[in-house]
Amino acid sequence: MPDPDDDATRTHGLSSRPMAPLRIGISACLLGARVRYDGGHRLNPLLARSWADDIQFIPFCPESECGLGTPREPMRLEGDARHPRLRTLHSRIDHTHRVNQWCRYAIRKQRTEKLSGYLLKSRSPSCGLTGVPVLSKRGEPLPGMGIFPRLVLADRPHLPLAEGDLLLDEEAVWCFLRQARGLEGNPSLAGTGVAID
Repeated sequence: MPDPDDDATRTHGLSSRPMAPLRIGISACLLGARVRYDGGHRLNPLLARSWADDIQFIPFCPESECGLGTPREPMRLEGDARHPRLRTLHSRIDHTHRVNQWCRYAIRKQRTEKLSGYLLKSRSPSCGLTGVPVLSKRGEPLPGMGIFPRLVLADRPHLPLAEGDLLLDEEAVWCFLRQARGLEGNPSLAGTGVAID
């Protein structure tokens, strides 16, 4: 395993030349912020360690930052897996528009900050990338995607996204970084943002 503190190995296949840290958006709970619905976090110690030479993390939480607060009533996606609604489990409040509006605002802002990728919380109705449960009208769980990554991919379909709590070793992190560096070297893949404006 390469030593990230060793200048000869730190770039790990990225480049032999010094480069500025990549700006990576990340679900704040993965860095230990207590923003989850129950007031907890999902700290990934591997991501929380020092990556200062390679990554500048930009933390965010759609549910907390759109004003739903912490703690808050848990929510789930329901209906059509392609266009699901985000509703609270017990009070049945529909927060789809509220979270959608915040995500669109954040993506426009983050586009100007030139983010090179995202590390997201798995299975989250707002941030989960794959396998997010969507309850169908028949009461059957269907595989879906969270609101935020759906909008990100509509805006910048080539942007590297990964579920940060599932990156369990340094090699997995370096693999993600190589993908992000590849995008940085191809401005034509950056996207126009037409899909969310």
